Amino acid sequence: MKDLNVGELSVRAALAFTFSMFAAGWNAAAVAQAFPTKPLKIVVAFNPGGPPDIAARIIAQKLSEAMGQQVLVENRPGAGGTIGAAVVANSAPDGHTLLLATTGVLAAAPSLFSNPGYDPRNSFAPVSMIGIADFVMVVNPALPATTLKELIGLARARPGQINYGSAGNGTPPHIVAEMFKVMAEVNLVHVPYKGTAAAMTALLAGDVQVYFDQLAPLQPHIRAGKMRALAVASVRQHPQLPGVPTAAEGGLPGYEASAWTGLVVPRGTPASVIARLNAETLKALATKEVRDLLAKQGTEPAGNSPEEFAALIDKDIEKWSRAVKASGAKID
Repeated sequence: MKDLNVGELSVRAALAFTFSMFAAGWNAAAVAQAFPTKPLKIVVAFNPGGPPDIAARIIAQKLSEAMGQQVLVENRPGAGGTIGAAVVANSAPDGHTLLLATTGVLAAAPSLFSNPGYDPRNSFAPVSMIGIADFVMVVNPALPATTLKELIGLARARPGQINYGSAGNGTPPHIVAEMFKVMAEVNLVHVPYKGTAAAMTALLAGDVQVYFDQLAPLQPHIRAGKMRALAVASVRQHPQLPGVPTAAEGGLPGYEASAWTGLVVPRGTPASVIARLNAETLKALATKEVRDLLAKQGTEPAGNSPEEFAALIDKDIEKWSRAVKASGAKID
């Protein structure tokens, strides 16, 4: 066999490298062209009917129309959203299984649970945000507090005697309330329920006196006078709650809490597939229909690039982990 000199080896190596790059590029293009090859699934890590579930169903309908495949919504609630998130983290990285990511699931729960079953930074690849919504503090009208200052004063006078409800351990309403307890220096008793609907039913019945959540599920009850809105945890008043002050205006400066929703896929999903999902999500968010539907839920549409979404997730992991640590809340 003829010996090859260094020059011939270099040429062959260059040709092999060029061919491999061409093949990789062709393969990526083929993946993008073929995707999706079957129905897609958006896993919602919470019960049906809550803000994350509604956002997922709004986007799923539009993605179904755009991608030529049905996009299903599957609810996998439990353990503050960690059960559903872990399911997606361990799914095939082919773009057909997505997680309706939330602030609670990716930014708060990993610090709250000792073993959530996923790493918020390394188990997922961001696709795009969907929207962002501010939290509202409401109380049962029977509670003798008509302002935020009055509630804080009452809670300090009755430590451990006022209950707050949440949609479950580790959910955003739980962490937001714990943040409030720390900043307001009050002792409220946490009563977790299985989902938003159950927590609101408890508030309406007077079993708990305080509740924090996004506006959408609260609005009908606020309008009917069955819940009293004391403050919005935002830098600005909510346009759908005229006259309701921000937390800072109500006497608790610096207390701000908002929740975003977005789409992520398992880490390792091809970049071309992520790009397709991102493009179709942004197109959906640009339509008046979707924007109006999200606005009715108190959610401000907020699509972005995978890189921008990754930066937001990283920032909020730091913010919410500090809040969890300060609250002392921990779930094994």
